[in-house]
Amino acid sequence: MRNIDIFNIDINNINSDDAKQTLALLSLEIKFHDQQYHQKDTPSISDSDYDSLRKSNNALEKKFPELVRKDSPNKSVGFGVKDGFKKISHSVQMLSLDNVFDGDDLTIFLEKVNRYLGQPLSQEISIWAEPKIDGLSASIRYEHGKLIHAVTRGDGQIGEDITANIKTISCIAHTLSGLYPDVVEVRGEVYMNNDDFTALNAQQEKSGGKPFANPRNAAAGSLRQLDSTITASRNLSFFAYAWGQVSEPFAETMADANQALKSWGFTTTPLSIKCDTKDEILNHYKTIEEARPTLDFDIDGVVYKVNDLALQKRLGFVARSPRWATAHKFPAEKGQTILNSITIQVGRTGALTPVANLQPITIGGVVVSRATLHNADEIERKDLRVGDTVILQRAGDVIPQIIGSILEKRPANSQPFIFPTHCPVCNNIAIRDGEDIVMRCTGGTSCSAQVVESIKHFVSRNAFDIDGFGTKQVDGFFEDGLLKTYADIFTLHNHIDTIKSKEGWGEQSVNKLMNAIEIKRTIELDRFIFSLGIRGVGRTMAKLLSKNYKDFSTLRDVILSASKGKETNTYQEMLGMDQFGETVIDAMIRFFTLQSSHDILEKLLKEIKIQSFEINTFDSPLSDKILVFTGTLTQMKRDEAKSKAEVLGAKVSGSVSAKTNFLICGENAGSKATKAQNLGVSILTEQEFIDIVNSVSSDTETLIQNTIAHVADSMATTQKNDKTD
Repeated sequence: MRNIDIFNIDINNINSDDAKQTLALLSLEIKFHDQQYHQKDTPSISDSDYDSLRKSNNALEKKFPELVRKDSPNKSVGFGVKDGFKKISHSVQMLSLDNVFDGDDLTIFLEKVNRYLGQPLSQEISIWAEPKIDGLSASIRYEHGKLIHAVTRGDGQIGEDITANIKTISCIAHTLSGLYPDVVEVRGEVYMNNDDFTALNAQQEKSGGKPFANPRNAAAGSLRQLDSTITASRNLSFFAYAWGQVSEPFAETMADANQALKSWGFTTTPLSIKCDTKDEILNHYKTIEEARPTLDFDIDGVVYKVNDLALQKRLGFVARSPRWATAHKFPAEKGQTILNSITIQVGRTGALTPVANLQPITIGGVVVSRATLHNADEIERKDLRVGDTVILQRAGDVIPQIIGSILEKRPANSQPFIFPTHCPVCNNIAIRDGEDIVMRCTGGTSCSAQVVESIKHFVSRNAFDIDGFGTKQVDGFFEDGLLKTYADIFTLHNHIDTIKSKEGWGEQSVNKLMNAIEIKRTIELDRFIFSLGIRGVGRTMAKLLSKNYKDFSTLRDVILSASKGKETNTYQEMLGMDQFGETVIDAMIRFFTLQSSHDILEKLLKEIKIQSFEINTFDSPLSDKILVFTGTLTQMKRDEAKSKAEVLGAKVSGSVSAKTNFLICGENAGSKATKAQNLGVSILTEQEFIDIVNSVSSDTETLIQNTIAHVADSMATTQKNDKTD
């Protein structure tokens, strides 16, 4: 295999063979970082480096469309609720934003918008540009003008009930003014201005408390107080800039919506304007960046939103972000420090991840003492050595990243870092299998680190989400021999006296934990699948599997059937599902055919109940039908058509089979149409499909828009719109 540097790819001069190998490496690298970010919440590279990998992958796929992999990153797609807070589900999911980092990225974003809308790529789009506030997101629900409740972002679907604390913020109205919808969820950012932050830290130090690292942490800590009088004693503020569920439209543009929010009594983000050209957008970015030091609140970039709300509605969502908005981040802050040592962490899949232990340094008001080094190739590529003076940056003002070493300051006796060939925890051999960029311990369940990390994933917020059961508790119970497998969590009640005797545990805390465990004996199917920690099966894949197979027994039977060979009908049907490639399917087969997995599941299934998957769909001719699209659609882009089909209860597949109910044919339909005819599959024209979509009543249309964010989370980003056979 050729040694290819995926961070420095010459797209223009690469040949087909190298492109094929590079796409394979990029797929593995991007999926690794997706897992670090979405599953572990421990991003291991900067936003800009991740974006660079994505751009390289997209450019190669565009240049070599015949090499697009079945497991392409383009075919796959907060914080959890704090102990003590009631949980509230968002009526409309609170999404995050994709990022751009320069003018070229902005051009790509604008072209994507135009491409999706079927407009010339160079057509100017009016954009609403506003400062990106570095605070804590909140959604405040009003009914008939009265404040009903307030919720944090949480995981985007469920947040913390912070109603009592929100009511202590003086600039948030308890009753709306002017003309407003009967139901409206006002969304924005809770923040602490710089003067109040300085005063709070002075007070913390005076009282012997720990000072906050930055205003954002201070705002988040203040808003998440169980005692609302503490929140009231800290001067928090709120900027309104968006909305969730509304009972009726209240504006046609972002500019109009901004005025409406003001008329209801809210403060909106300053320096927000409508820009009609790309040059105006970039000029306003510079204006905000130059104003940044003079502002009395922290910002970390500029948010761009399509100004026309009708276009926003058409554009919809991809995965967990809107197509109609993006964030332009400010450049990362940098500093120099000493690399004291490199240690190896072992993850739940056996991945050996090197971590840099640094001489502590303050960057942007935050003390940084550790940074991930990703993998062995990254250390070699940057030639990082213990004792080096390294350049460190907090990319996006959040993620610590080592850019490289200052060679002139390197100690004379420095030596290259030798990556271990054995697991530092269990001493089993570590291997780098095939195209995997990561060294992995082969110890499996005999490696205590993998077992512990798997259990931590099992109880994490997107899995079982057991209140009060975190990293500290898992480590402690494992060390005491009380916790060896998932099922042991649900038999901890047999060891109450032992737990009570441990330091930090008492009658009340033990009872609280036991109650939290009992509540989670019933779990949704998608959360359960995610909790198993199968490589490549993140939240999005888990939801897709749940939606397609409905219950765990059916899913397991299908995978065991697929394990008999790639030529089996079940394997091919899974492969035909949108976003599923051989890598993910093979990983699931490996998991479910292992005897150790079987034993663990059998013990666990005696302790819990898995709910069958249900989703709000609509009674339509497409409900529970399997659809395949082919050819070029002329009235809407394929992603938009797929979104509408999903909302109407259909399952979208990538290939035609005997189980396909409808083939939707656009122009220049190819082999799929022929195969559908041979199999007797019903064929619909694009217009017939649109007629079905338009047959939905206007009342249901409002509900569709409120549901589409949830459905979009189960769909992947597909960069190759309208691909023909």
